[in-house]
Amino acid sequence: MSNAQHWIARKGQPLQGSLTIPGDKSVSHRSVMFAALADGTSHIEGFLEGEDTRATARIFSQLGVRIETPSASRRIVHGVGIDGLQAPSAPLDCGNAGTGMRLLAGLLAGQAFDCTLVGDESLSGRPMRRVTGPLSQMGAKIDTEADGTPPLHVHGGQTLNGIDFASPVASAQIKSAVLLAGLYAHGETSVTEPHPTRDYTERMLSAFGVDIAFSPGKARLRGGQRLRATDIVVPADFSSAAFFLVAASIIPGSELRLKQVGLNPRRTGLLHALRLMGADITEENPAEQGGEPVADLVVRYAPLKGARIPEELVPDMIDEFPALFVAAAAAEGQTVVTGAAELRVKESDRLAAMATGLRALGMQVDETEDGATLHGGVSLGSGTIESHGDHRIAMAFAIAGQISHGEVRINDIANVATSFPDFDGLARSAGFNLA
Repeated sequence: MSNAQHWIARKGQPLQGSLTIPGDKSVSHRSVMFAALADGTSHIEGFLEGEDTRATARIFSQLGVRIETPSASRRIVHGVGIDGLQAPSAPLDCGNAGTGMRLLAGLLAGQAFDCTLVGDESLSGRPMRRVTGPLSQMGAKIDTEADGTPPLHVHGGQTLNGIDFASPVASAQIKSAVLLAGLYAHGETSVTEPHPTRDYTERMLSAFGVDIAFSPGKARLRGGQRLRATDIVVPADFSSAAFFLVAASIIPGSELRLKQVGLNPRRTGLLHALRLMGADITEENPAEQGGEPVADLVVRYAPLKGARIPEELVPDMIDEFPALFVAAAAAEGQTVVTGAAELRVKESDRLAAMATGLRALGMQVDETEDGATLHGGVSLGSGTIESHGDHRIAMAFAIAGQISHGEVRINDIANVATSFPDFDGLARSAGFNLA
């Protein structure tokens, strides 16, 4: 990423070529965490060089873990064992990483030392009681601000006990925090979800030798287990690929190949939604990396039609809705989204931000408490978009600019580097008109 604070997006060329998308952010976070807790040395290939994931790596360095960076996207982590972390001398800065902070809350709840988790302005406004609540049921002591937001002050030396937790919210972050605390708890810890969410934590804990039973919507492990070092290849991030899947679907004449993208079945709701709308996306060269299914995604332009997005897809595409909303703008007819209230507590209120931005470009959007009706098939015009420091809002409107008649200015784009460094460079190489 350059140091630009805004983009100007205009109608670009058909998207062509073959792209390598950066490593999966969720897998990158977990690979460093679990390698740090393991006995032995782990090698990580394809690590996302984003601000969020680097923040997680820095935190484990503060906790006494030696992490080498022999080259970009590679890490060598010298694990200290489940009981080998050391007290930090300063607050642990998670940056913009909600995943990092929520998973660390569970992991650090069982340590012998106190520590404080802090974040940037955006993260400091995000809800944490959804995580600290179940952790307190296990015996953890974590203080937040009066409204339940960070900083998180985690008190060490607490005795944790396993619980059977029925999560009221479908959230992989909540599930993962409870399971990580469960590694330090007496007895067995189980989590049941109202809808299945992505199972990166379960798959990777298993790869590190943890005896964990899991199926869609359920996971269970016993405390006191040790992790064994292993080597991880991080697949390309589906959430980052999503912007190019949508862009190539709606820009006439486009054909893109996105290489070896992670296709965790709890992550790919957008694929189903786009195909429901008529998208032409095929999967080629299937394989497995780090316990995760991957494949090349080949996407070609196709006229889209509005659709009602099934609510059961929502947990599997919660990070992809900004891109989907742009697809809905290009689609003929109405696209209806319900059951997506979780979008209001992401890096920004994504429902409000996308609705406001699309209206600024001339589209009718009827916002509801948990979704929206988007009236597509209109010609988008010029406008200025406030991304509210949300990387996914910024990238979504970079796509919208490619089908707009006029100039789209997107403000406050610095946080794109948290998840997708050099998005703008890769986008321009494929045919985006983005300055």
